[in-house]
Amino acid sequence: MDTKELLKKVRKIEIKTRRLSDHVFGGEYHSTFKGRGMTFSEVRQYQYGDDIRNIDWNVTARYSAPHVKIFEEERELTMVLAVDVSGSKQFGTHEQFKNEFVTEIAATLAFSATQNNDKIGLILFSDEVELFIPPKKGRSHVLRIIRELLEFRPKKKETNIAEALRFLSSVMKKKAIVFLISDFMCANYKRNLKIVAGKHDITGIRIYDKNEVEIPNLGVVQMVDQETGKSFLVNTGLKSVREKYARHRRNQIDYFQDNFKKSGAGSLDCRTDESYVKKLLGYFKQR
Repeated sequence: MDTKELLKKVRKIEIKTRRLSDHVFGGEYHSTFKGRGMTFSEVRQYQYGDDIRNIDWNVTARYSAPHVKIFEEERELTMVLAVDVSGSKQFGTHEQFKNEFVTEIAATLAFSATQNNDKIGLILFSDEVELFIPPKKGRSHVLRIIRELLEFRPKKKETNIAEALRFLSSVMKKKAIVFLISDFMCANYKRNLKIVAGKHDITGIRIYDKNEVEIPNLGVVQMVDQETGKSFLVNTGLKSVREKYARHRRNQIDYFQDNFKKSGAGSLDCRTDESYVKKLLGYFKQR
């Protein structure tokens, strides 16, 4: 798309998603993600009522008087949006393709983080990490992220969530809030997810079109795999074919839900013809 059209799309998404983050998500985001925890501030002499578990024994020995460590809440957070840009995102049977739906969700989350004065980073991945934008603050940074989500053209079309998680572990040394946004049409990321969930606060957002859940009876049709580029004839009139596809999709969904739950990570499903606003609000309130 040309620059004028791109800027118009960026502005349209900013207006819609910023309004949501300002009036709907801002407070929920802040109350859900309050901070990384308590960080060391100073050492002072013990006062009546102080928690004896915070006594600094080295300083106490040096001054022959009890001293305690003082901690304060670290409010500044870092959000990382890890977004799947593989070929299957170019699918849609309703008003939006999956990749357009993903862009709106990512932008809403990013503006919510900006309201909290948090840093936002972006990872775009297919079967390899295609782009990494280190976390920074501010509106102009969020607009850059939106531009990349709209304009980026991946080199690869297949999906490797395990590789994206491995990369995340290597570049994010401090705890971050991570939103992994994908249709999760792959497996074999269990181990990497467990490692990331042990250090970061990660949520998987599964994006899907309702017509991906099962194949309708359309007779013999030619289908194209968006990730491999292969085309083949499928007899959708056969019940066994439709059932086999439904089982395959169910296995992928079960793998996603089971492994995120077992890893202690959050997860939610967003269908492209439904309101992601209600889904995200419900998720924040549940947490």
